[in-house]
Amino acid sequence: MKQVICSFALLAVLVLPGAILSESPAVLEVGKFSAEVEGSALPEGWKPLVFKKVPKNTTYALVKDGGTVVVKAVSEATASGLTKEVKIDPKEYPVVRWRLKIENLLKTGDVPKKEGDDYPARLYITFEYDPEKVSFGRKAKYKAGRVIFGDIPIAAINYIWDAKAPQGLFIDNAFTDFAKMIVVRSGPQGVGTWVEEERNLYDDYTKAFDGEPPMINGVVIMTDTDNTKESATAYYGDIVFKKVAK
Repeated sequence: MKQVICSFALLAVLVLPGAILSESPAVLEVGKFSAEVEGSALPEGWKPLVFKKVPKNTTYALVKDGGTVVVKAVSEATASGLTKEVKIDPKEYPVVRWRLKIENLLKTGDVPKKEGDDYPARLYITFEYDPEKVSFGRKAKYKAGRVIFGDIPIAAINYIWDAKAPQGLFIDNAFTDFAKMIVVRSGPQGVGTWVEEERNLYDDYTKAFDGEPPMINGVVIMTDTDNTKESATAYYGDIVFKKVAK
C-alpha cells in the first residue's frame, strides 16, 4: 500500500506542476507601474514612442501619487508615448482595464480634425498584420502605407478622454482609418481624480473594423498636444488584460 501511495505522490509531483503551468493566468499585468521604483527612468519593458515630424517629446516619469507609483506625463505642445511590445490573443483576453487621472482638458481639441487630434490621455492598442483577416483592398492600402511610413500597425484602437466629443463615439482617426478613436470619457467630470476604465477590446474591435481582431502586438500610453499647441498633465496607473468571467 505504501508503495502505491508513493507512486501516486511521485506522479503528482511529475504531472501536476506541468498541468498547472499549462493553464494561462486569468489576468495579464501589462503595465505594473505600481511595482516600479519612484524616480526610475522608464517602467520595465516600456520604451519611448517618438515621431519623426514632431520636434519635441512629452516627458514621462515614475512618480508617487497617493502612495502608489504611477507614470506622470507632461506635454507642452509635444507628442510622444511609451510603448510595450506584447503578444496577446484578444479572444483569450478580451477585456482591458486601466487607471488614469488628468489635470486638465484641451480647449481646442477636435476629434475629427487633424489640428485637433490631441488628448490629455490616451491608451491605444495595436494589432499585428494577419493576411488571413484582412481584405484584398486593405492589404494593398496597408502595403502602400508601409512604403511611405515604415513599420505601421494594421489596426489600432485609441481609448481617449475628450473635452466635447460624445462619450461612446467610434470614429476614424483624423489622419488614418487604420486607427479608430473611441471616446471613453467626455467633459470635465472626473478631472483631477483617479478613474478606472474597463473595455471589452474584442467587441470594440469587431465594431470598429467590422471583423475579427488579429493578435495584439503593442500597448501605448500617450499624452499629446502638438497639434493644438496646448499643455496637458496626466497620470497612468496599472494596465491589465483579463479573461471574461465564465
